[in-house]
This record gives sequence, structure tokens and C-alpha cells, in this order.
Amino acid sequence: MDGAQLNFESQDALFEEYDAALADLNTAKDAWVKLSPADRITLLAGMKDGIMKVAEGWAEISARKKGLVPGTAVSGEEWIAGPYATMAGVNTLVATLSEMEGKAFLDHLPKRELTTGQLGIKVLPHSIWDRLLLSGVNAEVWMQKSVNLANLKKHAATAYDVPVEDRVGKVALVLGAGNVAAITPLDVLQKLILEDQVVILKMNPINDYLTDFYKIAMKPFIDGGYLRIVKGDAKGGAYLCEHPIVEELHITGSDATHDAIVWGVGEEAETNKKAGAPKNTKRFTSELGSVSPTIVVPGPWTAADIRFQAENIATMKMHNAGHNCIATQALVMPKGWAKGPELLNQLKKVISTSTRPTWYPGAEGRLNSYAEHGGNIEKIERGKNSPPVVIGEISEDSYNRNCEVFGPALGIKELEGSDAETYLVAAIDYANTELWGTLGANILIHPSTIRKIGKKRLDEILSDFRYGTIGVNGWCGLGFLITACPWGAYPGHTLEDIGSGIGTVHNSFMLENTEKVVVQAPWRPFPRGILSGQFTLLPRPPFFITNKKQHKIGELLTRFQYKPSWFKLPRIFLNALLG
Repeated sequence: MDGAQLNFESQDALFEEYDAALADLNTAKDAWVKLSPADRITLLAGMKDGIMKVAEGWAEISARKKGLVPGTAVSGEEWIAGPYATMAGVNTLVATLSEMEGKAFLDHLPKRELTTGQLGIKVLPHSIWDRLLLSGVNAEVWMQKSVNLANLKKHAATAYDVPVEDRVGKVALVLGAGNVAAITPLDVLQKLILEDQVVILKMNPINDYLTDFYKIAMKPFIDGGYLRIVKGDAKGGAYLCEHPIVEELHITGSDATHDAIVWGVGEEAETNKKAGAPKNTKRFTSELGSVSPTIVVPGPWTAADIRFQAENIATMKMHNAGHNCIATQALVMPKGWAKGPELLNQLKKVISTSTRPTWYPGAEGRLNSYAEHGGNIEKIERGKNSPPVVIGEISEDSYNRNCEVFGPALGIKELEGSDAETYLVAAIDYANTELWGTLGANILIHPSTIRKIGKKRLDEILSDFRYGTIGVNGWCGLGFLITACPWGAYPGHTLEDIGSGIGTVHNSFMLENTEKVVVQAPWRPFPRGILSGQFTLLPRPPFFITNKKQHKIGELLTRFQYKPSWFKLPRIFLNALLG
């Protein structure tokens, strides 16, 4: 028997496994939609037990597969962006489901009318734990203009508005992400809990080493017949996408993969797009990355501010070795700002200390392409086991503005501006019109500059910033970790021009017709912030690449999310201060 025949038979066996899994889901889908919120809470409680059972092994294998040593500070990323974020997402969904009657979960969320007339809904802080563990961090959801106080409940948890006897089950396919471990289970929960669909999850081959961990973590849903988890390559994914039992699709991945599914590849894709005839017409939601900007606004930054914000920017770039869909790729700087050169010097120093290797497939080629298209390229050495970080000017060449590098490369763009406000408006216009994608963006702005511009005027300026999540003095990645926030592209993308994708995930308050999320973090860490009149207890954030205790904090936070207790706080606070 030759290799080709073996592969053919192996593929046939895999497709038979898919068919059996889909048959199970097809049988269970109508039972799923009739489950009460209380029954769903029971399943989620069982999922928490499952996560805790595998959390340590999950974090350790993720670290090892990414070239990290478990027990070192940087390996804490795999706790925070894996078991912790997943456990936190489960908790917030349980809280919402427990108040589903009359959608009471919306009643105690602070709301305001923005200067644009839109409705703003503060989703964090929401509990005493938020105020303690994320002290000084605020997250506000800006709704689309069609949503107001009077009709808000008609734009939340709409799947639960359908009378139980009228609900019809559906089978969804989730194509798992390969880069961040919490993405996949949270995407599955989006379909199960928010959209009322049973799920077949196809693992990404890059991290399908997590399959058994996910099966234990999500065992209650598997045992009920509501979830199946399978492995496979691109051919397996194509088979599932076209399968008649699968009614809806979701992917966290690349726009190229999305378009291949919807339109085909090569000449077939061109023909289908021209005719407006997608080869796959199923409802398809997606999160597809972007060329994310960080805008530095000039102001009275102190030397300590510059050092801290250099750590902040370095984290936005180097977290997960730059293999994040909202890793900063464009650093927008004010031309001629006296403090700019020192900020860049400090940034390069911090970046040089991040010696973790790249690990996502194709990184070397993408870095080489980025260097070829950049201006005045500088390579920051980081040790023999890590490729240098590519830093250069964003030139007139459009390549680095339109292609997500998904690795350790950073482009710098200087813009004119007669004052901070004029510059910020110009920088936002540049990001909106010149950079590909709309997933996440960041603004670093001194509190005194905000006061000078005025809060209302800043809201007006932010209203023109067309990104799904905007981080003000904090990484927009916080919007991913804060699972109360809807996570996805700015609305308006189409199948023909998919950009950063369609739809949102996470979103534990189940808000619909959202426009964006604005996350604001403290300008200075504790205790320096307190000394300057900023009332926050948040020290250096645990996800910073410079945090010396993130492995300890990540595990402690995960255990806290599993069973919150006042008695667990002292160790968390101690390690946070030492970090």
C-alpha cells in the first residue's frame, strides 16, 4: 500500500469521524435550544471545574510549544491568555444568565448619552472584584445610533426572546485560532450561549496539542451532545465548511482563509467576486486581525512616564512574540516632539530584553518582507535564540500599511500637528484611511492633555476612530481579556471587503448592534499614580512583558476566578507589587 493510498484512506476515516460528530449534533440541536438558563449555568459551572482540572497542564504545554520554559515570568502569558481568560469568560456568562429574566442584567449597568447622541454602556468595573483587581480600568461599549435607552432590551440577548417552543436548533462550525489559547473556547461559547447553536470545533493544526485539554475543560457540553471537537488540516476544514448539516461558520484567523472559504481561490475567486456569487453562502462571522496603530500624543510626559509607556508599547508589540491580531504594527509619533527620541530609545531598550523566540509559522518570511518594504530599517538584537525586531519608517510603499506582519516588526510614522488636538485628529484620520483593518487601536495621552482637550471633545474625536476596540493609555488587548466587552471589528465590513471581519464574540452582556469599545487604563502605575493624585491601586499590569511575576499572578488569578475569595487577594496583591 503506497503513501497516497494511506493518506486517502486516512482522510476517508477523518471525514467519517466528522460525519458522525455532525450527526450527533444534528440530533441534539433542538434539545439545546430548549435548555433553560439555569441548565446552561449548570453546564458552565461544570466547565469551570474542567478548566481548573487542566489549567496547569494547559498553561505548561502552551508555554513549551511556544519555546518558553514553564515557571519563568514570560510563561505567565499562557496562564493569563489561556485558562484565566476562559474562566473569566465563563463567570461573566453565568452572571448574565442568572439575570436573564426580564434581562435584568442590563438594569444595573451605568449608561450615558454620548456627545454624538449614541448610548454608552459601562461594562467595567462591574463588581467589587473588578474594582480591586482592575483598579482604575474602565470599559464602555458605544452602541450604534439605532440603539437607545428605550429600546436597549430589544438589542440584547435576542436569541432568548424567541419563545422556547418556537426555537429551532442550528449546527455551527467554529474554526479554531492557532495563536492564543483562550480564543477557541470563547468562540465556542459565543455560538453556544449567545447564538443558541450547537458546535463542531475544528482545531487549528498549529495548536491542536490543546485538543485533549479542551475536551476535559468543555466536557459538560460534549457529554450533553452539544459540542464535538475534531482535528484536521485545510482539506478537513473545507469539507466541514461545505457540509450540509453545518448551517453557520465562525473563524478567528486570516482574511485570506476567510476569502478562500467564501469565494474560492485564484481564478475561481476572481470570477465569483466579479459575479457577486459566493461559493459558500452560509452566515459567516469572523475576527481577522489588522495593522493596529498606537498613537502617541505629545504632552508633559516625565522621564518616569516615558519609561512606563515604553514598557506599555513594547508589550503591545512583543506579547506572544508579536503573534497577536492586535499587536501594534504602526507607531504614530508627533513630528518634532522633544520627548519623542527618548521614548523610542527606551522602547528599543525594553524590546531588546524580550528574548522569547518567534514560533508562529511563516514569521521569518513575513519579517523579511516587512524589512524589504520599510524605510531606514533598524534591527534590534535580542539574543541568539530570537530573531531581531525589525523597526523602520512606514514609507510611501503601501505594503506595510496593508499587510499584517503577525510578528516582531514595528513601523513608525511621524505626523505634523500644531497642537495635541490637531495632531490627534490627523493621526486618527491616518489610521482610518491608510492602515488595513479595524480591529483594535491605542492612544497614549497624558491626563493633563485630556483635560486641556476636554472630555466631551475627546469623545467627539474618538467617535471618528473606526476601530472595534480602542485602548486609551492601555492596550486594546485589555478588551479581549475583559470578556464583558464585545470583541470584533468596527461594523461595516462585507463579504466582498472583509477587512477585520464581521460580528463580535465574548460580549457577556449579550449586547447587539454595538459600534466599539473604549477601554481606559491608568496613566501611571501604583504607587506612583497615587502620589500624583491618580486614585488607582493597579501596579505594573500582569500581562506586561516586563512583569517579573506574571507566571505567579496568572495562576493566582485563574484560581481566584474559579472560586473568588477575599482570602486569595493578599497573595495576588503581593505578587502584583513585586512584579
